[in-house]
Amino acid sequence: MSTPAYQEIKDYILRRIHGGEWKESDQVPSENELAREFKVARMTVNRALRELTSEQVLTRVQGAGTFVAQPKYASTLVEIRSISDEIAARGHVYRAQVLHLGASIVDEHLEAEMHLALGSPVFHSRVLHFENDEPVQMEERFVNPALAPEYARQDFTTITPNQYLMVAAPLQRVEYRIEASMPATEIRDALTMKPSEPCLLLHRRTWSRDAVASVANLWHIPAIAINLPDTSDPRFWRDDGN
Repeated sequence: MSTPAYQEIKDYILRRIHGGEWKESDQVPSENELAREFKVARMTVNRALRELTSEQVLTRVQGAGTFVAQPKYASTLVEIRSISDEIAARGHVYRAQVLHLGASIVDEHLEAEMHLALGSPVFHSRVLHFENDEPVQMEERFVNPALAPEYARQDFTTITPNQYLMVAAPLQRVEYRIEASMPATEIRDALTMKPSEPCLLLHRRTWSRDAVASVANLWHIPAIAINLPDTSDPRFWRDDGN
């Protein structure tokens, strides 16, 4: 009895993963590409990818693609929930407005923060997050292009930067700093804050594959503290690789 076409596709993907050709977080070919290669319908490819996803071999991210999943045994002990998940868990409606998404260069500050060469390229994004149409968080993020080369091509109205990076650059460790801050005028205006009102600033640096993956500043309106860690845990204040 011949092997079903969808199983042939599964076996093909598994051979490349187990052989080391496709590694953790690598993007696998699209449904269209696999359909052309195997000369089958897209629904056949879709079944193969769905089954591998349910078996936790692959991870599918809406709007981004399909990636080799993190091995079960290597699952990180640190988890950062996406703001969209936090808002949905409260039964509220989430949406995002992308204010900026493109490339920048590493200045002296980012050189120290991201351990990248001065003047080298880095991705830069600014996203305003809403809960029930009220702005609740301004996110400014710098991303290491070596770890997330497709970052600037994402639609961050359908997926959050955090959700994308958790797949493209699986979290190894994280460092936080939380403080009260007087935001710049453009941030205050975006969050519809009063002129003399301070906000809660969360500075977050993440690592993946022994390198800094991203540096983010998250400004929250005072009444809502979303996605904040337990700062009593000393792990969040260490910068020694542990």
